Amino acid sequence: MGNLSLYTVRAVILMDSEGNRLVAKYFTRGQTVQNYKTLKEQQKFESGLFAKTRKSNSEVVLYDGQTVLFKYVNDVYFYLIGNPEENELLLGAILNGLTEAISQLLNFNIDKRSILDNLDMVVLALDEAIDDGIALETDPNAIAANVSKRGVDTIDVSLSNLNEQTVLDAYKLAKERLNLALLR
Repeated sequence: MGNLSLYTVRAVILMDSEGNRLVAKYFTRGQTVQNYKTLKEQQKFESGLFAKTRKSNSEVVLYDGQTVLFKYVNDVYFYLIGNPEENELLLGAILNGLTEAISQLLNFNIDKRSILDNLDMVVLALDEAIDDGIALETDPNAIAANVSKRGVDTIDVSLSNLNEQTVLDAYKLAKERLNLALLR
């Protein structure tokens, strides 16, 4: 039996269909070797990873001495990088939970534009699922619920949201927020 550790994830990366980084989070705590410290090293790793997985039919690959699980949804690649001796089923559960939670938060519309428009929710979902390389949650409903709870406390009055709403929707939203503010 190998060295048991809670630190199961080394990195989570989201890339578009051209290999450009959308979101990347590298975890160094609990790692004996500190890989990819600089942005240049990270970009080199990501471009090589994208080149290897772009036309691959499998969901698990061994790249640069690390276990890599990935999932392609619409025009977004989700990568989860773990230790080479890590259990692929555990990493798969983490990756599936994260992608399903992000899908729920984005109204089941995962694409590059949705992720960039809702980057705050995507990063919060990532933080709810993984903290410093430790898998905290794999249930997509729990991750999405925790992210949604945080969103209630913040006031979102961006112009894009107001333009897409009808007058009745805007009235309902204002009424809900006023009621929430009065209940506190």
